[in-house]
Amino acid sequence: MSRALYRGASGIGGKPAAGYDAADEARYDPKEPSENGIGGGGRGRKRHLAAAAVKIGVLVFAAAALVGSVAWAGSLYAGRGAAAAAAAAAASRGYRRLQEQLVTDLLDIGELAGGGVRAREAEVCAPEYENYVPCYYNVSDAVDVADLGGGVVISYERQCTREGKVACLVAPPRSYRIPVRWPSGKGFIWKDNVRISGQEFSSGSLFKRMMVEEDQISFPSDAHMADGVEDYAHQIAEMIGLRNEFNFNEAGVRTVLDIECGFGTLGAHLFQRDLLTMCIANYEASGSQVQITLERGIPAMIGSFASKQLPYPYLSFDMVHCAKCNVEWDKNDGGFLVEVDRLLSPSGYFVWTSSLNTHRALRDKENQKKWRTIRDFADSLCWEMLSQQDETIVWKKTNKLDCYASRKSGPVLCSHDPESPYYQPLNPCIAGTRSQRWIPIEHRTTWPSQSRLNSTELDIHGVHSEDFAENTANWDSMVRNYWSLLSPLIFSDHPKRPGDEDPQPPFNMLRNVLDMNAHFGGFNAALLKAGKSVWVMNVVPTNAPNYLPLIFDRGFIGVQHDWCEAFPTYPRTYDMVHADGLLSLEKRQKHRCSTLDIFLEVDRILRPEGWVIIRDTAPLIEAARSVVTQLRWDARILDLDIASDEKLLVCQKPFIRKQ
Repeated sequence: MSRALYRGASGIGGKPAAGYDAADEARYDPKEPSENGIGGGGRGRKRHLAAAAVKIGVLVFAAAALVGSVAWAGSLYAGRGAAAAAAAAAASRGYRRLQEQLVTDLLDIGELAGGGVRAREAEVCAPEYENYVPCYYNVSDAVDVADLGGGVVISYERQCTREGKVACLVAPPRSYRIPVRWPSGKGFIWKDNVRISGQEFSSGSLFKRMMVEEDQISFPSDAHMADGVEDYAHQIAEMIGLRNEFNFNEAGVRTVLDIECGFGTLGAHLFQRDLLTMCIANYEASGSQVQITLERGIPAMIGSFASKQLPYPYLSFDMVHCAKCNVEWDKNDGGFLVEVDRLLSPSGYFVWTSSLNTHRALRDKENQKKWRTIRDFADSLCWEMLSQQDETIVWKKTNKLDCYASRKSGPVLCSHDPESPYYQPLNPCIAGTRSQRWIPIEHRTTWPSQSRLNSTELDIHGVHSEDFAENTANWDSMVRNYWSLLSPLIFSDHPKRPGDEDPQPPFNMLRNVLDMNAHFGGFNAALLKAGKSVWVMNVVPTNAPNYLPLIFDRGFIGVQHDWCEAFPTYPRTYDMVHADGLLSLEKRQKHRCSTLDIFLEVDRILRPEGWVIIRDTAPLIEAARSVVTQLRWDARILDLDIASDEKLLVCQKPFIRKQ
């Protein structure tokens, strides 16, 4: 079980949102208006000023004592040996912490002296918003899931508008529990953390096998399944021409796109083989494949094959997998297969498992017509059918550009194909053929060396090897600093003997990490190099330089996103959200959304007791601190370097339970 990280008070004031039922028991203990800085009249202001005067006196005394103590410590250890120097350094660190707290208290006093009025705290959403996903239809807003009946899947295209946006804090369900740490969390999750109706598990398909118990959902081990995912992965490897699934990396396979992944069973298994699988599935009101997969600690996001391209670059995935997914590949004039071709790297594999592929199904004339349509269109894309076993077929995308010129029919080559389209309409042409990234997967450096791109590979992306090396070194240092900064915050209530080192956070305290402005993916690389058991969703903002193709070429995964829109995921799905330079990036854009809008979205996708680390210029960090207080986060500002004008804002989202 996961140990709670948050050590703060839970009862924080706030007014419930409209429509909130008082009989449902309040999540927050209400405060008097004057205590949270909203209203209160003259009496509240006088009390604030009196408290400020007292606090100023105490802090002036503390500051004087602090200066005197530092001078005393310096004289005490002057001229002494190495042990004394080490003790002096430890004392200096302690004084530094006191100084930081002093600065924080002085900022608080500044707010009080300015009139005692702080920004109003954000309201808590009504209970029906517990699983709210903006930009998608939320069935809980309109109808009870139980009224839909079994087998009904609600899915709609992504539609983001500024109008009607809910500006409140999405609270967890009453029985929510902190997810189990990886790798144990891969095997079972808390039932009340996800929305299920019981109808979702009746199919019994390979990737939807689970046991629903009193308070948890467990996922059967491969060892207890005669036709389990291990046998299935072994079958795919053999169909490709490999000895077993341990050889996927040797064949150039690292990134996999799993369409309608069930509950992440294949991704969980392939992770042990150094493959990184991104699950995509439609928005689902109940029994969501994406929500349950993320709860297990496997990469996933909401996405569908409909009328728009997925927000990934072309030539990015080494394998695309569809096992009994609900995509009708014979429809839309082959447009869905063209989208698969766009996403696949040269020599990449499309694995399709469907009951349509069996001899019994093909006795039906309608099924025969569907099968011929798919086969002929795959041929027109220059795909080679490598093998068919039972329900599974494996195609291999060509790596020879001259194949397209020798075709008699089929989609034309794109004359203009954006490398990373952002939810653009499906393009009926073949993309990426003019790209310098047209490199067969078997010719690339294999994982894990793949993450360290050489100068030739960097030239493709217009990046100098010196800049890349400097970026890598900086992030290695920053991740070490992050871990050191988190240690005293996590273990602040643990007594330790004088002279003992601060305990380090466990390597697996984080699993699902989102980087809001990923640049080259350096944060991801540094976390893996430091031995942290994480995966990172590398997000490249639509208004930033597009290095998402470079991130995929490093063997990582990511997505383009506009942070003025909702991220395509469910609430409470990430353990840490990181943002380096995002505030500066947004500041340069005029007439966009507010910082509060962005942080409300971060709060929605962050798990209770989750962490937020923001790195930016000092003025923007100071401004951001005043915003995050509206979200009730615990927040601290830390200096990075004396010579740097940047600061860190380290925040933790509280876990506030219903009483």
